Order: sequence, then C-alpha cells, then structure tokens
Amino acid sequence: LAIQVAEAFESFASKMPWVRLLPVYGGQAYGVQLSALRRGVDVVVGTPGRVIDHLKKGTLDLSQLEYLVLDEADEMLKMGFAEDVEEILAETPATKQVALFSATMPPRIRRLAQQYLDDPAEIQVKSATTTSKNVAQQYLVIAHARKVDALTRILEVTDFDGMIVFARTRSETDELAERLRARGLAAAAINGDIQQAQRERIVDDLKEGRIDILVATDVAARGLDVDRISHVVNYSIPTDPESYVHRVGRTGRAGRSGTAISFVTPRERRLLSLIERTTRQPLEQLKLPTIDDVNETRLSRFDDAITAALEQTDRVEAFRDIIDHYVRHHDMPNEDVAAALAVVAQGDTPLLLDPSTDDLRAFDDRGRDRDRGDRREREPRGDRPQRDDLVQYRVEVGRHDRVQPGWIVGAIANEGGLNRGDIGRIRIMPSFSLVELPADLDESVIAKLQGAEVAGRELGLKLDTGRAPDRGGRGGHDRGGRGGYDRGDRRGGYDRDRGGDRRGGYDRGGRGDDRRGGYDRGERGGYDRGERRGGYDRDDRRGGDRGGRGGWERRDGGR
Repeated sequence: LAIQVAEAFESFASKMPWVRLLPVYGGQAYGVQLSALRRGVDVVVGTPGRVIDHLKKGTLDLSQLEYLVLDEADEMLKMGFAEDVEEILAETPATKQVALFSATMPPRIRRLAQQYLDDPAEIQVKSATTTSKNVAQQYLVIAHARKVDALTRILEVTDFDGMIVFARTRSETDELAERLRARGLAAAAINGDIQQAQRERIVDDLKEGRIDILVATDVAARGLDVDRISHVVNYSIPTDPESYVHRVGRTGRAGRSGTAISFVTPRERRLLSLIERTTRQPLEQLKLPTIDDVNETRLSRFDDAITAALEQTDRVEAFRDIIDHYVRHHDMPNEDVAAALAVVAQGDTPLLLDPSTDDLRAFDDRGRDRDRGDRREREPRGDRPQRDDLVQYRVEVGRHDRVQPGWIVGAIANEGGLNRGDIGRIRIMPSFSLVELPADLDESVIAKLQGAEVAGRELGLKLDTGRAPDRGGRGGHDRGGRGGYDRGDRRGGYDRDRGGDRRGGYDRGGRGDDRRGGYDRGERGGYDRGERRGGYDRDDRRGGDRGGRGGWERRDGGR
C-alpha cells in the first residue's frame, strides 16, 4: 500500500518536479532510503515499522512535520499497529495538521482521533452499498484447502462468457491462474507486480476472448471495464462490504445479467450477514456440482462437438475412408473403430469422472447442513473442534519472550500477506507458540515467515508434528515435560494440485499462456522493489521495561 500511495503521489506531482518523494517500507534495503533522507524529502509514505526504525536510528526527523495522514487506520488497528501509530504520533510537533482515514470507526480509532487531532471535523464519504438487481448473488461454504477443486468443478458446469476471480494476494493470483491453466482453462493473472504494458495486453486478451478467466487482486482490478464479464468469483471473500460491492459491480453492467459467487470458509460465515445487511440483498447458497453433474456437462459438450464435426463434410469423408480401410483389414464393427478414434482424440484425460472419487461431497454437505439461522449450542472451549482448512504450525517465540498473540498476527499478516481470517487459534507456550494457518500455505510464504522476527527472535515457522494439546487442559506441547509430545504426522496426504476435475478436452479456447514478466520499479522515482527482503528491521523498538518487544525483522540471509 505504501508503494501504491507513493505512485499516486508521483502522478499528482508529475508537473511539480521540485517535490521530493520517498516510500519507506520494510521490504526495501536501507541504503536507498538513507541516501534519499540525507538529501532531504518533502513527502514520506511509510509503514509503521520502518518509520519507527528510522526514528530510532535518527535518520528521520519529524520535528518540522506540517501534515500527517493516517491511512487505513482501522486496518492498522486490526494488524496490531495501534501502539506503533501512537509511538510515531508522539514524535511529531503539536502544530501539525492531522488527517485520519478509516473505513470504520471503532472505539480505539476514535480515542486516537480525540488524543491527536485538535477539534477535528468528521467527514463521512457516502459510497455505493447496494449491488445491481441484475446480478444473482450466491455463496458456497468450502474449506480453504478445497477451493481450487470446487472452482474447477463450478467452471466445468457453468456456461460463462468472461469471468473475474478475485484473490487476496499477489502470490495467490499467480498460483491460482497457473493451476487453472494446468487444468485446461484459459486464465491469466494481474496484480501489482506486473508492468502496465503487460496488464493492458492481458485485459485486451480478455476483451477479445483469447482468455476467459482473469484472476486479480482488488487493486489490480481497479478501473477494469470489460463488457463480456458475466461472472465474478470471490475466491477470497472481502472482509468489508464496500469491497464486495465494487467487486460485484464488475458484472451485470448496462442492463445485462450477471452472477457473483463467493467462496466462504466455515469461520467466515459471519461476513455473509454483514454483506446482506449492507447491500440489502440476500445471498443464495450454491449447491456444489457433483461429479454426475460434471459428467452430464461433458457428455453434452461431446455431443455438441460431434454435431459440429459432422458439418465439416470434407474432413468427415477423409476419416470415413480411414475407418473403412481399417474395418476391411481388421474385421471390426464401425462403432468400435469410431469409439477407438474418440479415445485417441481424447488422449490421457478421461472424458468421464468416477463418482466414487467425489471427495468434495463431504465438504459441501457439511456446509449446506449448517443453516445460518440455526446456531448450534456453543460447545465448551475445551472440546471445540479444529477448522478443517487449517493446520497447526509452531513458532519459536513464547511466554518467556513476553510475546502477545497480536504481535504474531501482525508479523504473519504483513510478512505472509495473509488476512486475519486466515489465521486461526494462537496459543502461547513458555518457550514457543502454536498458530493455526491455512493447510495449503505456499512454500514461499513459509520461507518468508521463517525469517521474520517477533520480540527479537526469528519465528522459525514450521509445521507442528506433535500431538495437539488437549483443549481443556495443559497440553503435551509444553516443554516442561507435561504431555509426552507425540510427533505424529498431522498434515495427512493432501496433494496441493489434485487436478481431479480436469476438463475433459473441451476447453474454452487458448490456454492463456501469458506469463508474468519481471517488474523492476527501480526507475519509478528512485525506489527499487528488487530488494524485496520482505523485512521489518525493528531492533528493540519498544525497549525499556517492555522486555525488548521488537517487531519483526528479516535479515539478508532470510530472503
């Protein structure tokens, strides 16, 4: 976000070459920032962690600050940055003008405003909160680990023109587009990492029908207007209704009909009620297509393909001669030879799927049986079941480090690009902690989180292979030797690219082989994103009697 805001400033100041601008964030090497600060800048756009670093090092002086803007204040609060913001505000002069932007106004944000703003005027920007009546809105309750398979199955049986699939992070868009292409779907991804020329080419491919599915982040999809978008899929449901409205607004334009499908994990069901209250429109629960539905669709397409082929008289005649020649020499019925030709044309991908392998049915039945209006009696905390879409990881900070759950959440959210809804239960042990994260966590994300630091120590994130502690007592993970710590394998055999619902040879056009190009922002106003260490060097940022509550740091060795 700091980079995006800095780019917006660049655009605003394009006719003002004397304005000196610097983005300050933890993913960039210090050298670029230090040299710019020594020369002097007019505008700093920064993340809380790196701003505090520069304040402590004496490389950033806010004593002459005139204007301070707190953007996304509520999001920073969610991510555990409230104390960081207060620390920065305390270093600024009383004469500054402060503007605070927040999508919501929880009590702590209001307290910040009352403490640091002088007689502020509160301005509410009215925005669209309703969705088009032409858009059918549906949701599917599905475990995170099964989303790709569920999406593939929906695409198999859905007659769509163009589609936008919204994902939460840049890495998720790339991975999802790649997995869809591997299953025979014409898909491409756009996100903040691709160059503008490449973005324009991908959007043009979508408009012209060379690709059918665009996987995008919210930011990358801004300003996107493509007439043929008939469907929008919220692969990751947004946490605020306004983002939902903007996403759904990509379809059903100019009086045309459209469909919006939202994937919801069991824990995210509460967001449905919030969206319905805000948009004042109900969301219909979608029934996940069965393998029988997929097979019926494939057979229908197979029939259509045969009918279309019969109209190509010259080509049919050529194959008829081939079949007659084979029948004369091998004494086989024409029907058997025609079936064999279909096998040859189909290749290794089966036309029909085996219903007995439908491992998605259990997830769909479980989600459909839980009506939102009928809450089950709350179970005792000690007996509460784990989420099926999460597995337990271990991090090497604990009670002895005076760590708090919010610190771990903040580090994981920032370094791993995860949303708070992706993070499950966090339990602080004496010398380590246990945190529940998505079962299909990308290896690159794990690598980033292993090198991140909380409370001056590397997280060292790794899969927890021990026996889950008893929910009602002091479990076997405590290093004091109170529970045995059985190192059984918790992950099971989940294959991240099951590909069980591969399309049966009748894809919707090209394979969308547009690959991401590299993107070096080093020529965009003096800052370089090539040094993406993903780090927050926060040495002793709390200091004093807070036990050295450092934030999180990525050393050069943890790239």
